[in-house]
Amino acid sequence: MQNIMVIKQNKNDVEIKDVKPYFEYDNITIYKDDILKISAIPHNSIDLIVTSPPYNVDIHYNSHVDNLTYNDYLEFTKKWIKKCFELAKDDGRFCLNIPLDKNKGGQQSVCADITKIAKDIGWKYHSTIIWNEGNISRRTAWGSFMSASAPYVITPVEVILILYKKNWKKTSGSKKSDITKKEFMDWTNGIWSFSGESKKRVGHPAPFPIELPRRCIKLFSYVGDTVLDPFLGSGTTLIATYLNKRKGIGVDIDKEYCDLAIKRLKQEAQINQNNFNF
Repeated sequence: MQNIMVIKQNKNDVEIKDVKPYFEYDNITIYKDDILKISAIPHNSIDLIVTSPPYNVDIHYNSHVDNLTYNDYLEFTKKWIKKCFELAKDDGRFCLNIPLDKNKGGQQSVCADITKIAKDIGWKYHSTIIWNEGNISRRTAWGSFMSASAPYVITPVEVILILYKKNWKKTSGSKKSDITKKEFMDWTNGIWSFSGESKKRVGHPAPFPIELPRRCIKLFSYVGDTVLDPFLGSGTTLIATYLNKRKGIGVDIDKEYCDLAIKRLKQEAQINQNNFNF
C-alpha cells in the first residue's frame, strides 16, 4: 500500500502531509487510525472486508466506548459501514460477524437492524451464515424462570452477514481459488460450528478465532486479493490473510492493539522479523 499525500484545506492555509502506515511488511499494512477518518486507503480498492465490530455490550476496550445508547450505536454502525462501501470494489464482498440479537440493556434485533442499515447504504444482501460456537455461557438472565410471565429466549449463536457492493459475480482479481473440494462443500453449508477464541490466550477483550476469517477469505476471495479489517483488534484477520496469500489491510485506533496484532503476526504468521518496517 503506497503512502497517500493528503491535502487539507482550511480557510487560511493548506496542509500537506504523508499518511504512513503504522506497520508494513510484504503484503500486510496496518494503520493506527479511525476507520471513519482514514484517507490512506483508496476508494474502490478492496476485494473483501472481514470484520467483527464492537457489539455495544460494555466490553472494556482501550479506546472505544462500548455502552452507547442503541440508537447511537446504530448511527455509528451506519457511518463505518458507509465508509466500507466507499472503499470496496464494485464486485467487493463484506463478511460481517455480529450478534443475531442481544438482551444486555434490553432486547434488540441486532442482525436485522444492521442488515437494514447496510441495504439502505447500498450493500446488497447475499446470505447469512450461522456461527455456532457451542457456547451458552453468555446467558446472563432467564427472565421469569420457569414461568410464562416474562421469560428470556437466548439463541447461543452469532452470524456472519454476507453482503456485496454491486455485482455478486467476481470479475476482478487473479481468478485463482485455493479452496479444496471438501472445504467448499462444507463451508457452503450455512451453519459453521467451531469454537471461539480465548481472551486470555490472545490478550484482547473480544477476539475471534482464525477459523472465521480463514473460511471467509478462501470462500469469497481469490489468491492475491486485498482484504480489509476496519476493526483490526488483535490482528486475526491479517494473520489469516497472510497465511492464505492475500494482501491485508488492518485499521485500529488503539496503539496497544496495533502492537498486539504485529506481535501475533510475528508469532503466528511467522513473518520475517528481521525484514520489516516498524
